[in-house]
Amino acid sequence: MRFWISLIITIPILILSPMIQMFLNVDWRFQYDLYILFILSSFVFFYGGHPFLKGAIDELKQKSPGMMTLIALAIVVAYGFSTLVIFGFSGNDFFWELATLIDIMLLGHWIEMRSIMGASRALEELVKLMPTEAHLLLENGETKDVPLSGLKAGDQVLVKPGEKIPVDGEIVKGKSTVDESMLTGESVPVDKQVGEEAIGGAINGEGSLVISVKKTGAETYLSQVINLVKEAQESKSKTQDLSNRAAKWLFYLALLAGIGTFFIWVMLGYPISFAVERMVTVMIISCPHALGLAAPLVIAVSTAISAKNGLLIRNRTNFEGARNINAVVFDKTGTLTKGEFGITDLHLEKGFSEKEILTFASSLEAQSEHPIAHGIVREGKKRNLPFKQIDEFQSLTGKGLMGVIEGREVLVVSPGYMKEKNVDYPQEIFQQLASQGKTVVFVLIDKQLTAMIALADIIRDTAKNAIQRLKEMNIQSIMLTGDNRQVADYVGEQLNMSDIYAEVLPHQKSDKIDEIKQKGLKVAMTGDGVNDAPALAKADLGIAIGTGTDVAIETADVILVKSNPEDVVNLIHLSKATYRKMIQNLWWAAGYNIVAIPLAAGILYNYGIILSPAIGAVLMSLSTVIVAINAKLLKI
Repeated sequence: MRFWISLIITIPILILSPMIQMFLNVDWRFQYDLYILFILSSFVFFYGGHPFLKGAIDELKQKSPGMMTLIALAIVVAYGFSTLVIFGFSGNDFFWELATLIDIMLLGHWIEMRSIMGASRALEELVKLMPTEAHLLLENGETKDVPLSGLKAGDQVLVKPGEKIPVDGEIVKGKSTVDESMLTGESVPVDKQVGEEAIGGAINGEGSLVISVKKTGAETYLSQVINLVKEAQESKSKTQDLSNRAAKWLFYLALLAGIGTFFIWVMLGYPISFAVERMVTVMIISCPHALGLAAPLVIAVSTAISAKNGLLIRNRTNFEGARNINAVVFDKTGTLTKGEFGITDLHLEKGFSEKEILTFASSLEAQSEHPIAHGIVREGKKRNLPFKQIDEFQSLTGKGLMGVIEGREVLVVSPGYMKEKNVDYPQEIFQQLASQGKTVVFVLIDKQLTAMIALADIIRDTAKNAIQRLKEMNIQSIMLTGDNRQVADYVGEQLNMSDIYAEVLPHQKSDKIDEIKQKGLKVAMTGDGVNDAPALAKADLGIAIGTGTDVAIETADVILVKSNPEDVVNLIHLSKATYRKMIQNLWWAAGYNIVAIPLAAGILYNYGIILSPAIGAVLMSLSTVIVAINAKLLKI
């Protein structure tokens, strides 16, 4: 709004400016026109220039002048000198330069802010993971829905199948499988029974649970994760970007060149008014309009390119720093893997073909909502197998399923069932599969073992290419997972990764990032779960997989919409290309200064060459156009 209002008022300022009229070879002067020009320019100076004046005060308080101080110097000098001219001082006013400088800097500031806004809402998203109410068990056995804030330690709550667990506590009744993958990184749903702990935010499976409340409010696991994210975000360094560093040196240059110009002309015997005009021209020209657009335009183009390719940039500064990344830490579940079960091995015993076994198993498992069941059913659908009708279906809690298919008794059961019923199975094959972190189920037909099915979290097709490409770029790939060592080693072996941190507890993930950074590495963290959020915030670059939780996405600097690990490589390439363009643009912007400042100071005055403000405006415009075109060339 500040930009648009300032731009609209700039139009009459340009029309009323004597210098612009002279440049256009027209005469639109009338009585008191300069006072109207002064009033309009004063409005643009105080209203449009407010962010820069305030920013300059903040920068000077921190003893770190930058872009805001440079802009403020130029507009204060332009406004102060032009006001003196209106009220009688000899010289030309610079109100048109003041207004256009403020407009262009506001535009650059606006473009820049739009690309870095999206201020993280990670903490809100974490809170959203928790249900707002719980089913409180009353003494008479009935339940009453109460807000979480109404619960206290010792209360008992009922968690129905498929619901989120509302509190941290201990299971006092019931059995179920609980999906904690988004909280702990454990890819396999965990079987829970009486006496075991339940974490608030985890998703209950098929069974009902009664939980005795242990922790509420700030003591809960999720609240501790929130604090970790908050601390990590607050500890991020606020490094100045390239434009700011260039602006800092230009500010010192403008001061020295301006003051030096004034004293040199006075010592040479020229009138004070001439020396002041030269000083003012130098100081105003020292703040090139192009500098305000050099970085924002490149970022805007870069952001558009990245969005088209499924890379959403939320933190510009950290994205720019991606060019220096030399270690990429990958979460396993949901990042390198799909976070869903798939069949990896099928060991047949006797009498049945692979097709028959999978037909029976997928038909039976279609009756269940268990993640392992989903994996078997998915394989059946992939092979276009027919789903048979099930008679006498029975769920064997915690042990598997049983049903009659075409007159045959079919069971798909766990190792626990086999042990309980003393059914023999090939121990060597089972141990080999289990040592790779795979989940093994057994298919029994008419009480005879016919097959062993091994399932594991499916590795993404693109993960191996991503790791290979990073190696070629001399970037270290590291796996960081809450999953067990066997699973992590199996995935690492498939992906040719040797640096593996397994069984890392959620609160330790951000510590591991610190540990890696202490080795002198610039670290990118790629993850998708709540447990990854503190690590994403702590890393030099946080990359969230688009299919992950809102929490991870809101904490990250960049989001991979396609959930493709190869996009991590593309992101680093884009960061390097963006940086190159920004350097080129800053040289174009600064190049204008290199030529304009000596000419404005009057270095060639004895040869009849002096940079008038009008010519300065042309050079400034040319510099801005070149910077804009060069930014667009990033698309190529």
